[in-house]
Amino acid sequence: MLGGQKSASRNPVYALYQRRIRRSLDSAELPHHLAMILDGNRRWARQVGLESAAHGHRAGADKIREFLVWCDDIGIEVVTLYLLSTDNLSARDTDELQALIEIIGELADDLSRYRDWRVKHVGTTAGLPESLVRTLAEAEERGAGRSGLHVNLAVGYGGRTEIAHAMRSIVESHHLQGGAIEELAALLTPELIAEHLYTGGQPDPDLVIRTSGEQRLSDFMLWQSAHSELYFVEALGPDLREVDFLRALRDYGQRHRRFGS
Repeated sequence: MLGGQKSASRNPVYALYQRRIRRSLDSAELPHHLAMILDGNRRWARQVGLESAAHGHRAGADKIREFLVWCDDIGIEVVTLYLLSTDNLSARDTDELQALIEIIGELADDLSRYRDWRVKHVGTTAGLPESLVRTLAEAEERGAGRSGLHVNLAVGYGGRTEIAHAMRSIVESHHLQGGAIEELAALLTPELIAEHLYTGGQPDPDLVIRTSGEQRLSDFMLWQSAHSELYFVEALGPDLREVDFLRALRDYGQRHRRFGS
């Protein structure tokens, strides 16, 4: 269960530095929607000598719980977590994938029972085991009507697949309304497409953070992150510290967002 989070460090100098960064943050300059790619779980497991990647994924899930508490406590409203891509469903070893699916199910259930958080599954159910689909649906239903931190769980997610699904949804809706195909081109706008994404109705992420030193989006929120700020952390996922998170927020607050202008 969540709760009882330990301090990232018992070093008093480190704790003082962390408090100093926190005090320097302007609440008006914080991201409303933060997206996270917590990468490096498998490498972390190898580095610390654990026998399977599942140990790394479980450590990563524990870090996600901690990370969400940081976000909630500082006032971020929406967090999207990249947990399982559509590519992972076919590329991962069967035993590793099965373990990861179980860990994601446990995480979704846990998060939906903590504080007043709202959990939402963003992604396709195609290729996901029925047990996980059911757990994600139950977690989403459990938090319906709550007003706390909104947590999107990107499971079975792919940015290009999402855009394709959005376009298919638009075409199907237009057809059901009796519209002619010739009219559709004139109706297509970025705003209409955004409404049909998995995150339809939500604000786009202001900041995307990725751990492990990798500097790419990996098919994550390709449409929504068009104007997002990107921040890359060298630490592997399970090693992410609160001070790393606070530094990302400080860096974000110092940037001048242009939105393409």
